[in-house]
Amino acid sequence: MIEHVRRRALMVENISDIYVATCDEEIAQTVSKGGGKVIMTANTHTNGTSRVAEAIKDIECSHIILLQGDEPLLLPRHVSKLVNAIEQNPDCPSFNITGPITQPDELDRHSFVKCAVTTDDNILYCFRRSPSTAAFEIQQSYIRKILGIIAYRKDFLLNLTSKQPSRIETNEFIEQMRIIETGHQLMSVPVEESLPSVNEPEEADEVLAYIENNTEQNMLLNKILV
Repeated sequence: MIEHVRRRALMVENISDIYVATCDEEIAQTVSKGGGKVIMTANTHTNGTSRVAEAIKDIECSHIILLQGDEPLLLPRHVSKLVNAIEQNPDCPSFNITGPITQPDELDRHSFVKCAVTTDDNILYCFRRSPSTAAFEIQQSYIRKILGIIAYRKDFLLNLTSKQPSRIETNEFIEQMRIIETGHQLMSVPVEESLPSVNEPEEADEVLAYIENNTEQNMLLNKILV
């Protein structure tokens, strides 16, 4: 699945290089066999943010885009939209792709993170179960799904990960909350669709079914398998 995400990332323009950061030898061997670049990290990381911070500390760059390995349906055009947001907002320290909430039960589904977004596209707070009481149709206007496509200015990422995990981050297992709790901007970069990801084992079947029934996903899969 991680190699699948890496190959989709190769289709994105305006990215200078792509690495897989891991502490797992099996992952490293799979990626290397596919021609990918691997950076081995410590096995003590509790989230992707700290792992990537270790991996990129000696890489010369202005921004880092973190793509989660559990997002096998990643669309290159979504990453391109994130790149455009970075170019248009070079001083913003962090960005996250967000998608719409389409079903009422998603508001309380623990397996993925939601967020409340202001009218100027700033993420106000993140949660797993909605604290809002408004009707579902109203919540849809300001609550969105956090997708596994995040970007940071490099200097900000290194400073952020030098701090202790924040209280809400630790108790809710939401790494983005360290950004918000320390008073920094996290910009929502909205896309039109929320794609299934694999946060729980049974969600793998949902992803496979989505690929089978979606023309764009089939086209991407055929490009990857060539």
